[in-house]
Formats: sequence, structure tokens, C-alpha cells
Amino acid sequence: MAQQVHASEEQSRALAEESRETTWHKPSFAKELFLGRLTLDLIHPFPRPTPDEEARTEGFLAELRRFCEGVDGSRIEREARIPDEYVAGLAELGCFGMKISQEYGGLGLSQVAYNRALMLVASAHPSLGVLLSAHQSIGVPEPLKLAGTPEQKRAFLPRCARGAISAFLLTEPDVGSDPARLASTAVPVENGDAYELDGLKLWTTNGVVAELLVVMARVPRSEGHRGGISAFVVEANTPGITVERRNSFLGLKGIENGLTRLYKVRVPKENLIGREGDGLKIALTTLNAGRLAIPSMCAGAGKWALKIAREWSGTRVQWGRPVGRHDAIAGKIGYIAATTFALEAVVELTGQMCDEDRNDIRIEAALAKLWSSEVACEIADELMQIRGGRGYETAASLAARGERMVPAEQLLRDLRINRIFEGSSEIMRLFVAREAVDAHLRVAGELADPKATLDTKARAAAKASGFYAKWLPQLVAGRGQLPTSYGEFGPLAHHLRYVERSSRKLARSTFYGMARWQGGLEKRQNFLGRLVDIGAELFAMSASCVRAQMYHTDGHPDTDAAYELADVFCLQAKLRVDSLFAALWTHTDDADRQLTADVLDGRYTWLEKGVIDPSEGTGPWIAEWSPGPSVEQNLARRFLGADHPVV
Repeated sequence: MAQQVHASEEQSRALAEESRETTWHKPSFAKELFLGRLTLDLIHPFPRPTPDEEARTEGFLAELRRFCEGVDGSRIEREARIPDEYVAGLAELGCFGMKISQEYGGLGLSQVAYNRALMLVASAHPSLGVLLSAHQSIGVPEPLKLAGTPEQKRAFLPRCARGAISAFLLTEPDVGSDPARLASTAVPVENGDAYELDGLKLWTTNGVVAELLVVMARVPRSEGHRGGISAFVVEANTPGITVERRNSFLGLKGIENGLTRLYKVRVPKENLIGREGDGLKIALTTLNAGRLAIPSMCAGAGKWALKIAREWSGTRVQWGRPVGRHDAIAGKIGYIAATTFALEAVVELTGQMCDEDRNDIRIEAALAKLWSSEVACEIADELMQIRGGRGYETAASLAARGERMVPAEQLLRDLRINRIFEGSSEIMRLFVAREAVDAHLRVAGELADPKATLDTKARAAAKASGFYAKWLPQLVAGRGQLPTSYGEFGPLAHHLRYVERSSRKLARSTFYGMARWQGGLEKRQNFLGRLVDIGAELFAMSASCVRAQMYHTDGHPDTDAAYELADVFCLQAKLRVDSLFAALWTHTDDADRQLTADVLDGRYTWLEKGVIDPSEGTGPWIAEWSPGPSVEQNLARRFLGADHPVV
């Protein structure tokens, strides 16, 4: 039978609360936006690297571009594997140590440089971007940078920088976004000198080829051990580790994603990252910066889609005109162009904010990941529609009959996973919503707590009344109602006035929702999701306006073009924001909820008749597993030049 850990809803929520960062030591532009305050000074003037850092970045990217121009992405797609020589070439350039400091043999590049590098590499083939980002954004380097000991950094970071690929192992067959049910264990042995790991890990990106693993496992509480979910650095060739499967997917054909079993895997205590029980907190903190990898690759996808859309739509003629000159297609190209400008603005802004470390970017990074992954899929879908039948046809098929190899359908397949990777869109909305209402919960949370005593609620009411008496009047009027506000932004000033007004409306709507549903607000996930989507659009609008203004300040020759792109993006975003505001109170959520309950209760099974289900009888929804030694062949392998080959 499957190894399972049962956790109640309350226990799962408690673990999530325990693992999140609870304090705000630095300002946050996005947090203030949700509270009704447009603190533009936190992002304006648009932050940018120093001239020396910019020159270093461009020098590295020039070398990387020369390498990427020699990469045959169609070969990766065809063979469903990244050739060893491509990995060796990336290692030679130092790509596996881009974010590792020079002290440990890395390049010590900035987050901005790293983002641009991922954008470039992923345009050659997205699987290359995933290989590098899984290694550095969530693999061994980032957790050690945040919580590793000096000894751990000296032992592992130089190897990672040279190309010892790392992977992150958290998900299990029956555990996804609810880690309270984590079944993998790390039992102290040898009088506490080591841990013995047992478990089964699913969707281990890079896990098939990794030399080093970050493994999340539950340490049982005992005398001398605080226990809890903990993080360990584990040598991938340690006895007891078996890669039982290499998974295959809709897209990203070259990724080395597997199913990994751990059975009596001995890990020395020195390989524990941080303290016992800190594993999830380390993972969540790692993702603050790690999530920026996906937006960078999404921005790169937008750039490529724009190029293809422009060139194709100017060449393809229908009814006497290039198809791009017809309104039906022009609207799609306009959306791609404007949104790509906003994507790059969001990526560059969040990357530089990460580098400067002046702001808390946990919400900004989450918004960037959520918003970019959603709009990039829309861009890919629009590109396929613009290309028509050729968009649905594979690049190999196009080439076979002598046409240009444009992998539009591949783009759609490859981008789709980004709405699931590193926190699905639904989970990201809940994460942002929790952080966005943090200020309210601090002052009024006990009012909605069913376990709170009357005395506790009375004190909470007094505290809340003081906070809201001061805060609510600030949401009535602001700079967004003054026609001269933000005048330095010229033709974009009215968009920032809209952002300011909408920010206050967003804050009021959050308050109304709390007042209406109180403790039940957390179950109103669609309502919270719409609030977060509004915040994401306002954040992207702000980033776009500030970046366009940077062009003006610099006297850039493309200033007018940047203004135009930002203007159109904001016009499009306004329509989406207005629609989301309307949907906060006019929706079908209650009817949908009841209908879904009836569906799950089997009320409409008659509607399913008339078709066959090819999956019927092929296996359980979730495969059962038991702790124990593997009976499968070990599929782990190493790329050429690896320091520690499998034995």
C-alpha cells in the first residue's frame, strides 16, 4: 500500500503559516499596491545595473549568443534529449555557476544578467533554460546561498559551478502543494551523526542527470531533534538512490525529469541545510528569487513570437493585403507586441529589485511568475492562430516540404507547463492573496477566528477599529483624481492615475470581502484570485510606464516607440482590470460551486454517456508505493565531463 501521511485542513494551513515569512523588514511596492498606496518611488526611476555590471553582462551574453547560435533546437526536439556536447559547452562558459559567487568558482553574475541569459538560452530550446534554472534557481546553489554553512558552500558550490548538475526533490506521488502530507522520512541514526532517508519523489526536474540533490524529508520529533520537514544536500550516487523512471511530457522534450526512490540512503548530519524543520521555509525563501526564471523565459518567448508574427503577417497575403493589415490579425499582433514590452519591463524590474536587495520582493516575484506564465500562453496561442494551419503543423513537417521551420506549435506546448511549474497559477493566487491581506489579518484576524474567546475578540475589535479608522479614509481620494498628477510621465501620466485609483479600489474591495465573509474569505478562492489578477495587471502597468519613462530620461532613440508600446499595453490592461473588478461582485461562483458538488456526487453521469474512455482500467489515479528497495533498473546517467559518474 502507498505510504501516506494524513493531515487535516487545519494542520495543512498551520504548516503553511509556520513556513511563510511572517515579517516585513523591507518595503514592498506590490504589498503597498494591495493596501491602496501607489509608492512609485520604490520603482521610479527604473532601477538598472551599474555601467560596469551592464558591460560585464553584455560581454557574457555576447559569448553565450555565439554558443546558442550553434545549438540545433530541432535536434533536442527530435531526440528528446539534450546532447552532451551542448551541456559541456554551457559548462565551459560557466553557465552552471552564473549565480554562484566568484569566491566559489562561479561567475557571480547579477539576477538581471541571469534572467537575460535564460531568455537567450531558452530561445535556442526551452529545455536548456529549464536545465539551467532548475539547477540554479531551485537546486543546490540557491538554498546554500541562503542557509548553507561555510563548509557546505566550500564543499558543493565549486562543483555546481563546474557543471555538477543539481535537482530539487519535494513532490511525491500523493503530495503536491500540500507538504503537510509529505511521506519521505529522514530518521537520525548513528547517534545523530547521520540521517537515513526513505521515500519516493516525483517530477524531479534534472533528477535523471543530477550529481547533487536537495531532498525534502520529514525528521521525526524525538529527544534532541526538533523534527519537521527538513532540507538535505545528497550525493545522487549514494547507495539506495534509484531513478526508476524518466518522465515524458507534452512539451519540454529535452528535460531530464524523473521518479526517484530513496531507500536507506545515508546522509551525514553535515549535509542538513539550516535546522531541522526549516526545510519548507528555506524552499519558499529560495523561490522568492527562483521564480524570476520563468518570467524571463516567458519574455523571451514573447520576443520570438513577435518576430515571427511580424515577418509572417507581412508576407502572407489574403484578399489583396498582407494578413497583418486586416483588423482581425492586427489585434493579435498588437496584443503580442504590447504584452511583450510589459513582460520585459516586469522581468527587468523584478530582477534589478532582487539585485539591489532594498525591497522585499516576495509578492513581486510571485506576481511576475503568475502573470507572465498566463499571458505567455495567450501569446503562443495567438501566434498559432496568426500562422493558421502552419501554426498547427510541426517545424519538421514544414521543413520536409521546403518551408521555413517555425515551431509555433512547440512554443504552445513548451510554455503550458509554466502555469504549473513552481506553484500552479491557482496556488500562486492564494499565496499572493495571503500576503496581500497580511496587514488585515494582523489587526483583525482574531475577529474571524472561531476558536477565539470573547475577550480576545473584544481586544481584536478595538485594535482593528483603530487601524481602519486611520486607513479607510485614505482610500477615498488620492493623486489619481488630480488631472496634473504624474505629469513627468507625459502621455503615460493618465495610466498611472488609473493605477493609483484602482489600487485604492482594490484595497476597498479587499476590505469589503473581509467584512462580508470574515473567516470564510479564505474559501472564496475565485474572489481572492480576481483581486490578485487585478494587482498583477496594475503591477505590469506600473512597470511598463516606468520603463518607458527610463527611455525618455536616457534620451533613447526609441523613446516614442516605448511610449507607444506602454500606452497600448495599459489601454488593454485597463479593459481586463475593469472586467475583473466587475466580476468581484457579479459572477457565477455560487452556482458553479453547487453544480460542481452535484457533478462530484454523480448527478450528471448520464451526460458522460456516448463516448469511450481509453484510460479506463489502465491503472489507478495515483500509483501506490511502499518504502523499500527498488526493483527497477537505475536510469540515472551523467552528462559527459561530470566529476562523479554513476557507479
